[in-house]
Amino acid sequence: MSEQQKQAIFDLLRSGPNPATLSVADLRSMVDQGGAVTKPPGDVVMESVTIGNVPAEWSVTPAADPAGVILYFHGGGFIFGSLTSHRGLVTQFGAQAGVRTLAIDYRLAPENRFPSPLEDALAAYRFLLEQGVDAERIVLAGDSAGGGLVIATLVALRDAGTPLPGAAVCMSPWVDMSLAGESMSTKADLDPLVSSAVLTWGMDEFIDAGDRNDPRASPLLADLSGLPPVLIQVSSHEVLLDDATRLATRLGAADVAVQLQVWPQMPHVWQLYADILDEGADALRHAASFVREHIG
Repeated sequence: MSEQQKQAIFDLLRSGPNPATLSVADLRSMVDQGGAVTKPPGDVVMESVTIGNVPAEWSVTPAADPAGVILYFHGGGFIFGSLTSHRGLVTQFGAQAGVRTLAIDYRLAPENRFPSPLEDALAAYRFLLEQGVDAERIVLAGDSAGGGLVIATLVALRDAGTPLPGAAVCMSPWVDMSLAGESMSTKADLDPLVSSAVLTWGMDEFIDAGDRNDPRASPLLADLSGLPPVLIQVSSHEVLLDDATRLATRLGAADVAVQLQVWPQMPHVWQLYADILDEGADALRHAASFVREHIG
């Protein structure tokens, strides 16, 4: 993709309104429309399902191995994001990996606060086990807040003695609600979408100040030993760059097999733009290869 095309995407993202100035309903609608830029594969079959009271969505393509599943947690700062906003990303990811996907519409703030998303993520994973899916054939995946939710879910499963999935994929993960990473300031002028101010606004809606160092909310602070292999993808232009690099360091120090991919000059969760951004499609291909490598 030409530099002009990439710059056009950055300019478009920068031109959007400050999320804190919109109603939650308008913000969610805007994000759903933005995510629709990437379309599901033409041969994908979708099926709606409810897990407890949480809507979820299966996807499968004719060539997919039904024994393997990517369980996907969308991003959106725990305020927005949905099955709609991430449908293109999730279904393309599953199609390229050659497995089914199950995406969940976990409960969002301000209607439902911490730890509601974690409770829903755990329920979805246990739903898969109850359906007879082998834990080792499951990959947990998510982006931004959903990437942090992936790590928090792994830790909770390990602590509960539940069989762990075969691997995990985190795209631009948010894992530290103290916002202590240096990139919060050093990348502030480069990140067209996320800022410490936006993240702080989201936290105020989602979680009490006294809970922000809870490892279930900030899994960077958790004991990360005993987790399955993890792939982390992040851009050099993100304020969350240091969340990703610190997570990779802590996973490695805990003897977890971890791959960190830093992509230059991309917007936050650029995989969402796979249909119009070559690097987004490339990142999904790398993630799909990681899935095939670890769950067959």
